[in-house]
Amino acid sequence: MDPLDTWDFSSPLISLWINRFYIYLGLAFGFSLWICFQIVIRKQGFAAILAEAVTSLDLPVAVVDLKAYDPDDYLLEEEEELLGSTSEEESGSEDQQSGSSVIDVEDLGQVMDRVKKEKREKAQQEGETGVLRSAVKNEANEPRAMITPALREALTKQVHAPRERRLLTYILWHESHRCMETTPSLACANKCVFCWRHHTNPVGTEWRWKMDQPDIILKEAIENHQNMIKQFKGVPGVKEERFEEGMTVKHCALSLVGEPIMYPEINRFVKLLHECKISSFLVTNAQFPAEIRNLKPVTQLYVSVDASTKESLKKIDRPLFKDFWQRFLDSLKALAEKQQRTVYRLTLVKAWNVDELQAYAQLVSLGSPDFIEVKGVTYCGESSASSLTMANVPWHEEVVRFVSELVGLIPDYEIACEHEHSNCLLIAHKK
Repeated sequence: MDPLDTWDFSSPLISLWINRFYIYLGLAFGFSLWICFQIVIRKQGFAAILAEAVTSLDLPVAVVDLKAYDPDDYLLEEEEELLGSTSEEESGSEDQQSGSSVIDVEDLGQVMDRVKKEKREKAQQEGETGVLRSAVKNEANEPRAMITPALREALTKQVHAPRERRLLTYILWHESHRCMETTPSLACANKCVFCWRHHTNPVGTEWRWKMDQPDIILKEAIENHQNMIKQFKGVPGVKEERFEEGMTVKHCALSLVGEPIMYPEINRFVKLLHECKISSFLVTNAQFPAEIRNLKPVTQLYVSVDASTKESLKKIDRPLFKDFWQRFLDSLKALAEKQQRTVYRLTLVKAWNVDELQAYAQLVSLGSPDFIEVKGVTYCGESSASSLTMANVPWHEEVVRFVSELVGLIPDYEIACEHEHSNCLLIAHKK
């Protein structure tokens, strides 16, 4: 007799045993749904709780909303801020460290402990921790300085090394000894491959830093220019009359670093220049069409036209704006509306933007500049921020050929002059 014949299959226990696989499967599926549901409802809450807990510790950190965060826009700023803040913390700790602005990762714990200790001591002196936290919060909301001491030192080295050599040549041969090169904004909205600053200057799409007043900027710029001229007093070959002339600034090139048109008080600054009988030559990177339209007349307004197609402009200028191409075109249209002398500045990068003649001709018709300055790119040394090499620098003969072919496509223009040493040619409108 088969033992199964004695089983009562109508019994609930027997039914559960026989269908146990389906029961296990259902329980596992339900448990998985419950876990997923908990993850979804707790995701934002966990982030908020964690952010609140970190903030309550009063550590020198910031909570970032990743939905509105673009790493490309702020990577360099975060790096320079880390270097600068580290330098300040080290120098303020009873000279325990040297003046270096770089800190070993292994020492971060000691730095954090020291910062927290200092904050606790300060809170005890004031008598109430809440007062301190309120002060820190207010300070965090204030605009920060555009450059840190470490960044200032790096940019100073980059500026003075080549400029001192050029300045001596200017004093000997050119009227450029009376020209002051400066900028009211170190920040830029592009990260061009040929930038000689190697991207040590801050980047951004809008002004969000502490702002110096125009009169202060002008005063210090003139003083710095005069101090640089003084360094050549008595140098063999420097003419005395040229030296005296150089002490009086007659021209100002707003093109040293960054994007000068980003400076909120650029119109006041230009007005001060003109009141001092100093001519103004402003260079913009064609990413701020509204600011170009609002800009009061300068002596000469330059727009950098580093490429003539959307693809090559993105490759060369590496702009931060997502709508960079439309901004570029709108800037050229805004230039055409200006009732003043205007210039296109073309920088030729071999194998990157020298084969776009027809597209360049169309851009010329869009902005109708008075002049077109065409020069070969200058190689400024190896940098991790750029893949540019000497192979990308065109020979002067190649620049001449490019300009000749371009002029053939724009009948209202002709070659005005050439400077072989600068690897540069000037095209002028026939008017």
